[in-house]
Amino acid sequence: MKKILIGVAILASTGVNAQLNLNKLKNSVKTQVETPTASKLTNDEVISGLKEALSVGVDNAGKSASVMDGFNKNDLIRIPFPAEAENMQKSLRKVGMGKQVDEFELVLNRAAEEAAKEAAPLFLLAIKSMSVKDGLSILKGEDNAATSYLEESTKDSLYTTFRPIVEKALQTVNITKYWSPLASGYNKIPLTKKVNLDLEDYTTEKAMEGLFKLLALEEKKIREEPAARVSDLLKKVFGA
Repeated sequence: MKKILIGVAILASTGVNAQLNLNKLKNSVKTQVETPTASKLTNDEVISGLKEALSVGVDNAGKSASVMDGFNKNDLIRIPFPAEAENMQKSLRKVGMGKQVDEFELVLNRAAEEAAKEAAPLFLLAIKSMSVKDGLSILKGEDNAATSYLEESTKDSLYTTFRPIVEKALQTVNITKYWSPLASGYNKIPLTKKVNLDLEDYTTEKAMEGLFKLLALEEKKIREEPAARVSDLLKKVFGA
């Protein structure tokens, strides 16, 4: 009887060990299958892929923003009446100047659309000069990780070079023709705080903000949609 019990115990133990070994084998295979191919990429390849993705995104974003109503009829990036002058807007609408306020907002967005036509080369230069040490962390990051990194590392220098373009665009659409009557009319309202808004700064900030939003959408598209990976490098890096 003891021999029989010992034999049963041995068989049970063997069965458990066999099951454990089988589970280990399954887990090993699963790990190998699920391990991203990205780990086989070099850091240089990843960085090159990220920069190319941003370059493709900038091209698409620039084309989208620079067409007629690219800003004006895109709720994601449309430039509103300056928040700093919100009281001014409300007061002007109350005194029957709503049409002029709407015209001013339209002109702001036209200026951004005009500036966007010259934005791509500036963004591409920023991308090329962007210093990236750990590309893999960006690749494994959020859907807009590369765009966020670009914005954080180049925004100040981009602003400096982009502002003159916005100023030129504002002159092209003759912004003072629309702003001066609004500001003058508002400043004549009794007991109101006078406004002297830096429209060049406001429009530059909002135009750049809009372009970065569009770029983030393009980056997400490349990450998620194989059809958006238009080069072998993008397929290799983002198809991992």
